[in-house]
Amino acid sequence: MKKLLSLLLCAVMLFALAACGETKPPAAGDPVELTMGSWRTDDVEQMNALLAAYKEVAPNVTITFQPTNPSDYNATLRLQLDGDTGPDLMYARSYATGIELFEAGYFADCTGFAGMDNFSDTAKAPWQTADGKMFAVPFAAVSHGVYYNKTVFENEGLSIPATWDEFMALCQTLADKGYTPLANGLADEWDILECFFLGMVPSFVGGADERVKYESGEKSLDDEAFVAAYAAIAEAAPYLPNGFAAVTYNDSQVLFETQQAVMFVDGSWTAGVYSDAGFEWGVFPIPGPTAESTAICFHPDMAITMNTATEHPEECRAFLEWLATEEGATAASKNLPVGYYPMISFEITLEDAHANEFLAMNSGRETDARFVWPALMDLYAPMNQAVIQVIKGEITPEQAAASVAAAKG
Repeated sequence: MKKLLSLLLCAVMLFALAACGETKPPAAGDPVELTMGSWRTDDVEQMNALLAAYKEVAPNVTITFQPTNPSDYNATLRLQLDGDTGPDLMYARSYATGIELFEAGYFADCTGFAGMDNFSDTAKAPWQTADGKMFAVPFAAVSHGVYYNKTVFENEGLSIPATWDEFMALCQTLADKGYTPLANGLADEWDILECFFLGMVPSFVGGADERVKYESGEKSLDDEAFVAAYAAIAEAAPYLPNGFAAVTYNDSQVLFETQQAVMFVDGSWTAGVYSDAGFEWGVFPIPGPTAESTAICFHPDMAITMNTATEHPEECRAFLEWLATEEGATAASKNLPVGYYPMISFEITLEDAHANEFLAMNSGRETDARFVWPALMDLYAPMNQAVIQVIKGEITPEQAAASVAAAKG
């Protein structure tokens, strides 16, 4: 009888454990489903292709790409992570924004992951803490430039400008001929700062070596160089579309694609949008004050990391380590959207002509990340508003620079 009671008691205990969710982990090879968060809503087709390529490597792992509207990503991801509903894998912003989530305990420590040596120190730096810890695997960089309608340029006998003054003279020529020179608007706010102003800043204030002087306070954010940058973008205002204050980022893309505007200052990530454009187009650097000072904003845009709370850490790590191999990076380069550039040290061949055109702009020129990203993200909003107000003519370039300098303190 005692033996029977013992058996019954064990059965009850096992049943109770099962009811509480105490189940054994799946054996190797059992189906595993992972989710991946991202701010790239335009990349569903390409990322699904990349994840399908990985499934050939790990047949038991299915990764579902679940992007969020770009402007909502940071806030949405934080709410998900705070509520323990975050994705297993996710895109990680570079520099301070990513570090914040790592220090909050949400992003995994990827320092010891296999393949990290396949990235240069420069490529790793945007996703690295001050003490050298990696919180993501570098994935892709993007570039900034001026899209232009080659057909219009050829028909009108126009040349690519080498300096900012030549750029403004080109805009005036186009306006005189009845064209809308630039497609950019202000309605979404972020794009006029990130794509246009931060795209031109390295040419006016200098690249990384000068940027760190502004970060440390050695240089002031209201110096002559920054005033000149605000003055330059204010000069572009007459060449924006009619009613530019109400023109959204998507509107700008449509204006360029439908040939209602001849040029569009934007990022390489938009190149795929114009794959079926009914005209020839190309890109050129946003000109600086001189041809020699023209630099390129080549921004380390995205990395991928894993959630510390994932129920499948081994499978997540395996995927990230695969991305850090030559095989994974090659698969990524084939499936990344046009205008995104793998950051791995292996030589990767790009097939798209426009992607190579963007990349070729780096040759012989200084490159740097978007000015505020590495250490001055607190200035994002003040600088954004300063740019918008100076374009609208509500403040002077000097006032714009002074407002941002005051925000830094």
